[in-house]
Amino acid sequence: MTDITDPRPLYREALAWVTSLMAEVRPDQLTDPTPCAEFDVATLMGHLVATVDRARVIGEGGDPATVPLVRDDVGDDPAGAYRIAAEKMWIVWGDDALLDLTVTAPWGRVPGRAAVWAYLNETLVHGWDLATATGQPAEADSALAEAALAVARRAIPASPRGGRVPFSAVVEPAEGAGPTERLANWSGRSGSDRPAMRA
Repeated sequence: MTDITDPRPLYREALAWVTSLMAEVRPDQLTDPTPCAEFDVATLMGHLVATVDRARVIGEGGDPATVPLVRDDVGDDPAGAYRIAAEKMWIVWGDDALLDLTVTAPWGRVPGRAAVWAYLNETLVHGWDLATATGQPAEADSALAEAALAVARRAIPASPRGGRVPFSAVVEPAEGAGPTERLANWSGRSGSDRPAMRA
């Protein structure tokens, strides 16, 4: 059974999944839209790198607001930039004591483990965004996604949404939707948000 008190192994697995997705993005896809309307493929990958930087800064006791929302310096190797950011972040989060310390997240002061769960959720949802935008398989490992979904349903209220809960309304999952898509649905993403693929 997964030890949900320590989300770090799951976060590590989610980061590896997204790294593999980034590595398969073609240069001609960088300006394509994604289900996350504020980002195209390139800026979504820059945002994903920034989320790992924010997780590191949080663990260091810093203010995540000092990290830009999108890293615009990932160059021609976003997967490499993501991997390097993760390596730096794990140097910090390798300390077990951080899980029980109160840290400063963008949404307030929370226990370290809650911050890691939140970044795990963001990684999987944006991984789904990236996969669907680039025509890749959009389901992470089912046990990983199910664990994240169970926590998201407890931690992110179904209503109200907007304002302090920066998610769109929960979307009813399509018949047969896998756990990663259902997690995206809980964050307000719909299968109908999938951008049209270019031929």
